[in-house]
Amino acid sequence: MAERVDVVVVGGGIIGLTAAVILQERGARVTVLAADDPADTVSTVAAAVWYPTHTDEDPRVLRWAAETHAELGRQAGAGVPGVVARPTRMLLRHRYQGPPWWAAATGDLVAGPAEPPYTAVLRFTAPTVEMTPYLGWLAGRVTAGGGRVLRHRVRDLAEAFDVAPTVVNATGLAAGRLAADPAVHPVRGQLVLVANPGLTTSVRDEDDPAGITYVHPRRHDVVLGGTYQPGVWDTGPDPQTAAAIRRRCVALVPELADAPVLGERIGLRPARHGGPRVAVEPAGPAGGRLVHAYGHGGAGVTLSWGCAAEVARLALDG
Repeated sequence: MAERVDVVVVGGGIIGLTAAVILQERGARVTVLAADDPADTVSTVAAAVWYPTHTDEDPRVLRWAAETHAELGRQAGAGVPGVVARPTRMLLRHRYQGPPWWAAATGDLVAGPAEPPYTAVLRFTAPTVEMTPYLGWLAGRVTAGGGRVLRHRVRDLAEAFDVAPTVVNATGLAAGRLAADPAVHPVRGQLVLVANPGLTTSVRDEDDPAGITYVHPRRHDVVLGGTYQPGVWDTGPDPQTAAAIRRRCVALVPELADAPVLGERIGLRPARHGGPRVAVEPAGPAGGRLVHAYGHGGAGVTLSWGCAAEVARLALDG
């Protein structure tokens, strides 16, 4: 299948590619086995804004989020393709009871008053990522470091041990089958893309009774969202849902009223009951190591670099 290396990463999305980069930086020879081209993974559908959406409070997750926020901020300053640090406004409808558990990871979150129906607004800087150029940049870092990104659909994790004594399982939804984990499930997300009328600030209202609502500007378009539908596998477009998303977003940001619609995106977030599984177990021949890294749901970008550092420690530090 491929020449022998130190670590094989199964999965070519955001979690797998960032793990491969960190493993290489730690000195490992790495091959990535990706069922699809990185540009065709579910990662490319993501709005890809730093925010630990639908993620429970956990000290380890907070560490991953903080490390990723810092790294993406550094990349934005360095001009990495697709990465921009954007001002963000998060509008609250419930009574404000102090900073959210993830606030420390931003380094600059402040709260202030807001006009009804909102009770408060949180302001902070959130890195945003345009995934198509960014995944290409990550894959390029792997190959530039001497690694390989190969198109190969793994049917059983045991076969990956033919390539390396250590395997990283970053297979997203496929981990439900490959790791026999019944906690893995899809969460359907639908987005609408419109032309950018000049917006630079991300705005979100997660408490909208009509559905989660967010507006995330990018260079040439604006991502309007969205939906969060656990257990739904359907990836077909829903015109009524798209129209409802646009109405909510225009109500939130009126400047979008005349913005032409450019398209829609539907994807399945790879979620897991109980949160992400990032853990090691002996699984391969002759004491091979299997490191699991899946179940990040809609927070893959938000946790990617911190999680990758943890994966590298589990894979290389015994």
